[in-house]
Amino acid sequence: MIALLVAVFTPALGAALLAVLPNLTLAGWLNVALAATSVGGAVTLAVEILNSGALTAHGFHIDAFNIYLVVLTAFIGLTTAIFSRPYMSHVCQSGRVSRTHMRLYHAMFQGFMFTMLVALTTNNLGVLWVAVEGATLATVLLVSLYRTPEAVEAAWKYFILCGVGIAQALFGTVLVYFAAQHALPDPSAGLTWTTLHAHAAQLHPTVMSIAFVFLLVGYGTKVGLVPLHNWLPDAHSEGPTPMSAVLSGLLLNIGLYAIVRLKMLTDGALAQGTNPHLAGQLMMGFGLLSFVVAGLFLHRQRDIKRMFSYSSIEHMGLMTFAFGIGGPLATFGALLHMLVHSLTKSAIFVTVGHATHVAGTQAIDHIRGLIRTQPAVGWGLLIGVVAISGFPPFGVFTSEFLLLSATMQYWPWLTPILLTGLVIAFAGLFRHLQPMVYGAAPIEQRAVRANMLPVALHLGLVLWLGLAIPGFLSRWLDQATQLIAGSHLL
Repeated sequence: MIALLVAVFTPALGAALLAVLPNLTLAGWLNVALAATSVGGAVTLAVEILNSGALTAHGFHIDAFNIYLVVLTAFIGLTTAIFSRPYMSHVCQSGRVSRTHMRLYHAMFQGFMFTMLVALTTNNLGVLWVAVEGATLATVLLVSLYRTPEAVEAAWKYFILCGVGIAQALFGTVLVYFAAQHALPDPSAGLTWTTLHAHAAQLHPTVMSIAFVFLLVGYGTKVGLVPLHNWLPDAHSEGPTPMSAVLSGLLLNIGLYAIVRLKMLTDGALAQGTNPHLAGQLMMGFGLLSFVVAGLFLHRQRDIKRMFSYSSIEHMGLMTFAFGIGGPLATFGALLHMLVHSLTKSAIFVTVGHATHVAGTQAIDHIRGLIRTQPAVGWGLLIGVVAISGFPPFGVFTSEFLLLSATMQYWPWLTPILLTGLVIAFAGLFRHLQPMVYGAAPIEQRAVRANMLPVALHLGLVLWLGLAIPGFLSRWLDQATQLIAGSHLL
């Protein structure tokens, strides 16, 4: 239990300290130290859970599904903090951010991590909703950090769209509580996930069907599912790059995590009904639409951060589709894809941050010859795009192969659509990548100080997962698959 408290509440303490700490150099290092402490607690907790089984106590519930996301969230929070320290110091020195706003940035970074970790570990659906709303508010302040008209507009757009979405999720949560009132021995436990899961078969099926629609729309807004995605490209393009790394690598996972948890309840309630796969079919529809539309929009982008935001929408759509298919193979593939996508996309945004400093702009047409100006940044961007496009031997290839295999097994007529979408997305990324990496560099373009350690670490892990999934991770994902899909992988 101590490890859980360290992992989850260290960022909360850190947010309070960083909000008042006047020394920005010390604040940058403290941000890294706090993230490292949270990682230590998360890893210790993971070892306990894998050795002893699920933990339910004091309003928290930790099992194989959320503990792997807790470790992933804390780890990417640490690597992003390592990147963020020199990067945001450069931004502050350039005059784009005041010292006061830098304190706000560090405090909101830790506050953002705290809300995400609470959302992952809570056993209460009401607290889950509050934590997701808290993550929204923290992100709004980060998106608007530069205080330009475009950044303020993006922040308001994000706040309004996600506010409407989270209101739908609140109504869906209320419906879940209503559906549980006549099914649970203790009606007051109608928002406790473990209690609801144990009595899922007794929940009112019609009410749960309606509730899931609202929950999918509400939390799907946080995932960035089409047509609820309009906030995501603006938030990416106008906010600071470290925020983009945690937004794309972590926050989108939180929304999908909530949907999958609630799908498990809905599947149990509808198991004996006329359409037991309603929740999965809705997820498949939204996921496939998001996957195809985002792939097409990749071709039309002129801002490098907007381009990779649409790549995030594409991959989140693919994961949503896979969880909708259900079954052990698709579920295992979706869990693996959450892991490798988060590692790869956060690495890409770190590289993009350096690339925009090298070129002095986010406009794709003006980012040229990175591999000549600064080889580490050019190669990092190239390898990152190769990895996220699903090329072997990277882990994204492994997860996408599993998802394609599951589609051919359960929905073979959808396989050509998936393959076509992958090709379209690949073409959209590489038509922009080639000139950015290999084009003629402008004479005035100069190298910058670049911290590529997070990129090398993330892409190294993704390569390792593509070559061989470690035994402990395989067992970890297998346990999560059993929990979600209800059967053993083999």
